[in-house]
Amino acid sequence: METPFASYEPGHDDGKRRRPGRFRQVPMRLILPNLVTLLALCSGLTGIRMAFEGRWDYAVGAVLIAAVLDAVDGRVARLLKGTSRFGAELDSLADFVNFGVTPALMLYIWLLNEVKSLGWIAALAFAICAALRLARFNAALDDPDKPVWSVNFFTGVPAPAGALTVLLPIYLEFLGVLPHWPEFAPLVALYTVCIGFLMISRLPTFSGKKVGLRVRRDLVLPMFVLAVLVVALTVSYPFEMLTVGTLAYLASIPFALRSYRSYVRSDKTMPKEDGDGDDSETDLDHLGEKGSDDTP
Repeated sequence: METPFASYEPGHDDGKRRRPGRFRQVPMRLILPNLVTLLALCSGLTGIRMAFEGRWDYAVGAVLIAAVLDAVDGRVARLLKGTSRFGAELDSLADFVNFGVTPALMLYIWLLNEVKSLGWIAALAFAICAALRLARFNAALDDPDKPVWSVNFFTGVPAPAGALTVLLPIYLEFLGVLPHWPEFAPLVALYTVCIGFLMISRLPTFSGKKVGLRVRRDLVLPMFVLAVLVVALTVSYPFEMLTVGTLAYLASIPFALRSYRSYVRSDKTMPKEDGDGDDSETDLDHLGEKGSDDTP
């Protein structure tokens, strides 16, 4: 007797049909990363609900939790060797909702609705930019021309960073820096569109993929203390920490561009092997992206 649900076949995209076994089991290592992704999606959707209810601290917290879970699911998949095509597609769809739709709706409900259609257009532009970035990321996964050092950079601002960055006006209101005046709505709309364009731009940004992969033994205990300190400060002073983190991230973009160009110049000065092309042919065309199970 056939089951009422389609079988879960992660990563089987070779075109061959497989006989559905009645008692065939799927390893938990393939299920756990997708569960983390779904939890992130639930958090992002909850952020929309909190925004409609005017509970902005919880709404921002939901987006932050979604970003943390999104950073975890790829690492869990690699650790358990549970990467799959299904997980990559699910991760992209969840990222669009969590970091494209949710921040756009939050900003519109918060202040952009004061300028009617202009605010809605700004929210639409940000969500569309998030979708375009994710589509470009998926299309560039198999680029064979990326140099080895490109793993240190993203092309444009990644989706989670874009979502947390575009919410900066909300952080500033909670800190008492930005009054909730309708006159500020056009500036917030302009800021929203600018962050959206940074997401689809070809500006290199630091990826941080190699941070924490190897830690010197004498730095392990200080790292634990620093991690606990950051978490404690974020829980106790969330909007202060988010504001500092956002401003620091935006300030790091020029340094990322400078570092990227130094790599390109180093490649140009190195002798090329026979039959190899120039990896730096178009400076910003072959930036590194992450694996299919990571956040774009």
